[in-house]
Amino acid sequence: MCLRVKEMSKPFSRRDFLNLVGAAGGSAAVFQVTTALGITPTIEHSITPGLTPLKGRKCRVILLGAGISALTSAYELSKAGYECIILEASHRAGGRNLTLRQGDFIDEVGNPQQCQFDDAPHLYMNAGAARIPHTHHKILAYCKELGVELEIFENDNRNAWVQDPKFNLGKPVRSKEYLADARGFMAELMAKSITPEDLDAPFSELDAELLLNFIKRYGDLSDAGLYKGSTRAGYLSGGMLSPGIKKGVFDFSELLKADFWKFRMHWAEAPDQGSPLLQPVGGMDMIVKGFMKKVGHLVTTGAQVRSIMNKSDSIAVEYEHKGELKQIEADYCLNCIPTHLVTGLIHNFPTRYVEGLKAVGRGNLTKIGFQANERFWEKESIYGGISWTNQDIQQIWYPSHGIHREKGIILGAYVFGNKNGQMWGELKHEERIERALLQGEQVHPDYRKYLSAGVTIPWHRMNHMLGCDSRWSAQARNSYFKVLQQASGRHYMMGDQISYHPAWQEGAVSSAHFTINEIDKREQANRVTSL
Repeated sequence: MCLRVKEMSKPFSRRDFLNLVGAAGGSAAVFQVTTALGITPTIEHSITPGLTPLKGRKCRVILLGAGISALTSAYELSKAGYECIILEASHRAGGRNLTLRQGDFIDEVGNPQQCQFDDAPHLYMNAGAARIPHTHHKILAYCKELGVELEIFENDNRNAWVQDPKFNLGKPVRSKEYLADARGFMAELMAKSITPEDLDAPFSELDAELLLNFIKRYGDLSDAGLYKGSTRAGYLSGGMLSPGIKKGVFDFSELLKADFWKFRMHWAEAPDQGSPLLQPVGGMDMIVKGFMKKVGHLVTTGAQVRSIMNKSDSIAVEYEHKGELKQIEADYCLNCIPTHLVTGLIHNFPTRYVEGLKAVGRGNLTKIGFQANERFWEKESIYGGISWTNQDIQQIWYPSHGIHREKGIILGAYVFGNKNGQMWGELKHEERIERALLQGEQVHPDYRKYLSAGVTIPWHRMNHMLGCDSRWSAQARNSYFKVLQQASGRHYMMGDQISYHPAWQEGAVSSAHFTINEIDKREQANRVTSL
């Protein structure tokens, strides 16, 4: 496993150095280094679309689905003077922005549920979107504009647990223990492999010395460059009124048996997972409620679209509402219905456009929530964050809000693997609950006795959704992304599904901005033509 730089066939370059930094510190470390070297590109953000007001001209837009992209579009278009009509098939607005509270209906096909949480402001579960990265400038700007109060969402809690049947006899250990030891052993390997005499130009002896000092500090190594444990893992005892005693060190081969290095090692360094993350106070649907205060009067729920037909100078949408078949025409149609469901409608889209709609896959994400009648995790010094397990439940989330209240809502499973998610969806509701409890007991031994009022949300079984985020293969994206991003006649697909950032509200807003800017361009061109 040792990498001897002197054995490289070419001089040690900046690229080689960045590769080593990345191997040791992940993407965050590389970003810091590239920034210092002046080779990180500048990122520009466009917060608002800046539409040209119609100034007395009339233009009607039909929006299909009342997800975040449609609400954003209707909000901005209305400000510019457009007439907007939103048709939503389900009983609510928001799409995959879904917050569950007492009495809420969970519309799973063949398994309808009603949320049984107690009625209290802090007792809610974000069943879909649950966090907002600090880099998602557009959705954060709307939170500010709409008066949606935000608070910190604890995503990476080093005091939470990691648990793997193959590691430590299946007993959970603190995340910081696993990470400190894994990091220490990796740094020790680097320190043994990279010595001043081994480094080629352009590194000077001083550069080499600084690099080795960096590695030692990174891994908390001894002066001899060996890993003998670290207080980063916490103290075994002492540390306050008596000298701290380090915890023991896991065997390196034992650490490798648990594959937390696949995700957990770099979880907080992923582009959308690094601190700080935020959440709306009171639930993620506060964003939906903020938009609905502005455009709620434009939304018709329970409106099931049947057909979309492009005409020479308009577009017609037929839909069913309260048992009555209705038709409406408009200048444009903005569609955030999941692509695979659009293919089941009557339409006159071109063949290649339909091929693109069919090419977009869907995720099978599942969430399971419980009401905890006692916040037992706080007795374990866990305040927010995520515990990891290699069991099917994958993650357990602890609420960042309501600290020291009597009760709280815990996410007992966050299943984001397609195969695993499919398995959970095939189980009955009661079977999901029992499976989540059994596996949670491997992380928290007394888990079951604290929990009640379980809810299960397999997104690939949720009515009007039948899938979670879009999944683009490289081939499909190369072949069809631009096809679907552009108009088919007067019809536009949009939403996070038509973005390079699926599963996030920022992708939905970005897609909405792109689409309404395209309409703005068309309307400006029409105005010039008519003069």
